[in-house]
Amino acid sequence: MRLENGKYWINDKIDPLDLVQTYGVPTYVYDTSIMKDHYDRLCSAFKGVRRLKINYACKALTNINIVRFFKNLGSGLDTVSIQEVLIGLKAGFDPHDIMYTPNGVSIEEFTKAKNLGVRINIDNLEILDQFGSLYSDHPVSIRINPHIMAGGNAKISVGHIDSKFGISIHQMDEVLEIIQKHEMRVEGVHMHTGSDILDVDVFSRAAQVLLNTAKKFKNLDFLDFGSGFKVPYKLGDVHTNIEYLGEKITAQFNEFIKEYGKDLELIFEPGKFLVSEAGYLLARVNVIKQSMTKVFAQLDSGQNHLLRPMFYDAFHKIINISNTDGPKKIYDVVGYICETDTFGVNREINEIHPNDILAFRNAGAYCFMMSSNYNSRFRPAEVLVHEGDHYLIRKRETMDDILRNQIEIKELKPLNLA
Repeated sequence: MRLENGKYWINDKIDPLDLVQTYGVPTYVYDTSIMKDHYDRLCSAFKGVRRLKINYACKALTNINIVRFFKNLGSGLDTVSIQEVLIGLKAGFDPHDIMYTPNGVSIEEFTKAKNLGVRINIDNLEILDQFGSLYSDHPVSIRINPHIMAGGNAKISVGHIDSKFGISIHQMDEVLEIIQKHEMRVEGVHMHTGSDILDVDVFSRAAQVLLNTAKKFKNLDFLDFGSGFKVPYKLGDVHTNIEYLGEKITAQFNEFIKEYGKDLELIFEPGKFLVSEAGYLLARVNVIKQSMTKVFAQLDSGQNHLLRPMFYDAFHKIINISNTDGPKKIYDVVGYICETDTFGVNREINEIHPNDILAFRNAGAYCFMMSSNYNSRFRPAEVLVHEGDHYLIRKRETMDDILRNQIEIKELKPLNLA
C-alpha cells in the first residue's frame, strides 16, 4: 500500500476506501503483484541451483484462489493436513507436486494422503514403522529435527531439542533400522527450523546438519530446507537477506550433490515470505475512548479476526487511511471482543475519528487463517486485487453460518433441580 497525493493505493491502481464502499469492513485484501514479486525474488536468489522447487506453504493462507495463483506461477504445495491436500487437488495441483507434512496425526490420515498420491513426509518413528509395514512400496521423506534454535521466538521455533516437530538427528540409526526392516525407499530429507529467521548463518548451520544426515540415505531425489524467512513489519525492520541466503545455501547444496553423485532437487516451502506483505486488514473505528492515561481507538474487529498480536506478540503496522495528513497522536488500538484484544500499544497514528478506516499491514499470512467465531462474531470477507481489478474471494459470514451446524433439540425440557 503506497501513499501518493494524500491517498493510499493498492497495486498503484486500487483505492482501499473504494474497496470498503464495495465490500464493507472488516475485510482482508490481498495483492497478487506482491506475491509474484516475492516468488520471483526467491527463484532468482537460487538461480545457481539446477533443480529448484518452491512449495507454497498454504497453511499461511489457504483460500483456493491464492493456492491456484501459486500453482499458475509454477509452485508446488506444502500441506500439513488432509484438508489442505484436498484444497490443493481442487486448485489443480498434480499430486506429485503436493508435499504432505503433518504433525501428530493418525496413520489413517497418512493412508488417505497416500491414496491421493501425494508425497509423504514423516516426522515420527512410530508412524514411520506403521507406514512401512502397510505401504513399503510408497516412497517417503524423513523430517529431521536439527536441534538448532532458530526463529523469532519460542512459539515459532520448531527445530530445537525440545520441539515436538521432526525426528531427532540422534535417532537416525532407529530410522535406518525401520527403513531396512520394511525395505522402504526414502526419496527426501526435510527440515524446518522456525519462522522469522534473522541469521542466515544459523540457517546455514542447520542446512549443513540436513546435508550430513542426507548422506545416510542412498538414491534420494530431493532435499527440503523448509523456510521461515523473516519479512519486514515496519520501516527499517530487519529481515532475512534472501540474496545472501541464496549464495550460502546454493554453494553448500551444489558441493553436496557433487559429492553425493546425483543431481537432487532443492525444495523450499515459504508461506509468510510469499503472502505476508501482500495482505491488509481493513477495519472501521467504532469509538474513541479516553481513560485517565490512555486514548483507545476501538474497532469493529478483534482477536477473532487478527489473533497474531495477542498470540505471538506480533507487530502489525497500523495506518489511518481516512486521514492521511492529520496530526500524529498516540493511541492504543483495541478490538471489540470480550477479552484484552489489543492490536497495538502507544501507536503514533494520524488523528483518528469514529468511522475512520484503519489498515493493518502484513496481514496476508496466518491472519484470516487463525480467525474464529469467538463471541459469535462473523469472520470477515476476503478480496483479491489482481492486475488492476478486484474480486470478492470469500463472502462475509452471516448468522446462517454461525448456526449452520448447530442442531436444536426443541423438545429439550428444563432440568429438575428439586
